[in-house]
Amino acid sequence: MSEDHQEKRVIPNSRMARLEGFGRNLGADGYVFRPYHISDIKDAFQMAREAGMQITLRGAGRSYGDANIGSECIILDLCRMNQIYSFNRKTGEIDCGAGVTIEQLWRTGMEDGWWPPVVSGTMAPTLGGALAMNIHGKNAFAAGTLGEHVIEMDVFCPNGDIRTLTPASPLFSAVISSAGLLGVITRVKLQMKRISSGDLRVLPISCKNWEEQFAAFEENRESADYMVAWIDTFGRGEQAGRGLFHAGFYTQEPPHSPTLHPDHQDLPDTILGFFPKSVVWRFLKKFNNRFCMRMLNWAKHVSGRLLGNGRPHLQSMVGFSFLLDYVPNWRRAYEPYGFIQYQSFVPEEFAREVFRQMVEMQQVRKLESFLAVMKRHRSDGFLFSHGVDGYSLALDFKLTKKNRAAIWQLAHDMNGLVVKAGGRFYLAKDSTLRSEDFVLSVGKEAVAQFFRAKRELDPDNLLTSNLAKRIGLDAPGG
Repeated sequence: MSEDHQEKRVIPNSRMARLEGFGRNLGADGYVFRPYHISDIKDAFQMAREAGMQITLRGAGRSYGDANIGSECIILDLCRMNQIYSFNRKTGEIDCGAGVTIEQLWRTGMEDGWWPPVVSGTMAPTLGGALAMNIHGKNAFAAGTLGEHVIEMDVFCPNGDIRTLTPASPLFSAVISSAGLLGVITRVKLQMKRISSGDLRVLPISCKNWEEQFAAFEENRESADYMVAWIDTFGRGEQAGRGLFHAGFYTQEPPHSPTLHPDHQDLPDTILGFFPKSVVWRFLKKFNNRFCMRMLNWAKHVSGRLLGNGRPHLQSMVGFSFLLDYVPNWRRAYEPYGFIQYQSFVPEEFAREVFRQMVEMQQVRKLESFLAVMKRHRSDGFLFSHGVDGYSLALDFKLTKKNRAAIWQLAHDMNGLVVKAGGRFYLAKDSTLRSEDFVLSVGKEAVAQFFRAKRELDPDNLLTSNLAKRIGLDAPGG
């Protein structure tokens, strides 16, 4: 029988599973494989060729939308490639598999005074997934994105190559930030951050409006190590943009400080010492509606003005960094339809006006974000980077049976504001972006450069995702 008439390989149905993005608003069926070794990855790509299928990469599944799901695709879940090969206690260089999580990084380094250089709001993501999306943190204005701290990494390419890339390699800045569409990151050597204490000195500042929020960022930009602000999207008029700003500062302690021990860092299992956090999401669910969230946001704003405003306090690195891990299963409070997070990045000179218009747009349509978080950023040289010299605003929208279409339209309308201002979007959070808005945000040359790299590393277009198909990155030369 000729090669053209050979039967395609059949993947057993036992591998089929329903997968969702973290926001639980998008899902797809795929054939899940969990490799331990590069040889397993090679086998998976050969299987894909023989079956006439494509492959989607998945780490901890913390991307909110559809970046880690692929309809009828082979899903490579890399969480089992979580070995730490070496850690230099003197230099802070750590060499590990792409399935190593942010939690593993800080637990490995903290007692010796080393902390991951950039962390997301949760410690669950894998290192490979974090680099595919090039995550940022509350220190983005100073430390940039995670990719800026990579010394080298090994990448398995669908064309069969295994390449070791460094910041000097032409493809380094393309693979990082490419949403897992150019190759499989299998090993990473990362430079950790030296710290002398496991605590931060945290300064809370209650802000009356947008002007005070932006002023707090600029006033603390040169001295703070971390900055973040919560915004009450229900504030109107002179109180529009009200909320609570926090700046975090490293503290100095003698070597081997007790604050560096894991037992000082571990998040408590209870609230007030007796109420189990594992059931908190059930209570949050009862209050997760527009009326109650308006009241809760108002109460948070008032308490921020009355309690601790302007008075620094100590907080553990883990407690300050990983707020999303405080309440287990918190996303279940958005059941049954899930939620989207919409995060945009706008240059400094336009950010205040764009964010103001965004929130007003939500209020007019009675689709206010229940949680809004603002951060300061700097630009970088990665191909699909979301980094700009400016600000980001992350917005959480609860989905219902009735409002889904309206939320998508709201996102598209907000995109227009962002693109006009020369802003960017974060593929790790996205659920709604259209291809035309994506191209306008990153530029046609960046997309062309991506496809040149795609033809070199993945000429058969084996790597894809539902995100890639949605924003036009699935077909080479597209």
